[in-house]
Amino acid sequence: MPELQRLHAGHAPAVLAFELANRAYFAASVSDRGDAYFDRFTERFDALLAEQEAGVCVFHVLVAGDGSVLGRFNLYDLEDGTAVLGYRVAQHAAGRGTATATVLELCDLAATRYGLRTLRAATAHVNIASRRVLVKAGFVPVGPADPAALGGRPGTWYRRELNPGR
Repeated sequence: MPELQRLHAGHAPAVLAFELANRAYFAASVSDRGDAYFDRFTERFDALLAEQEAGVCVFHVLVAGDGSVLGRFNLYDLEDGTAVLGYRVAQHAAGRGTATATVLELCDLAATRYGLRTLRAATAHVNIASRRVLVKAGFVPVGPADPAALGGRPGTWYRRELNPGR
């Protein structure tokens, strides 16, 4: 059974393998991370852990029984009880409810463990699967997203008010 885990240093090899294996798949719906991301992966991963330690972000990975990463689920820009949600799921795990179930789990964690009241998420219009995940997880559209933040693609911001224990 996959387990949502808070990101730690030991996840680095599995996260890199996940990103490399799914790079082309992700690039079809979100901006490609670019070669520099992979060339400087260790430095960037360490920076994520430092941000998490500083309390600015909280990063999670969905880990399969074999230790591989099935998805990344992140809360960033934590401020005044709100955060932005970002996620990506491996191609072989997509279309099975994995993202929806994990986003719902993270919503509960955001409220109960991290004390958040509101989550926001942006997705490109072309990313139909992500839009479905957000709606199924109780997010509602609240307005247009800046295409620059979505790899030049038009999109929408979504919002969900959190209720502990929901």
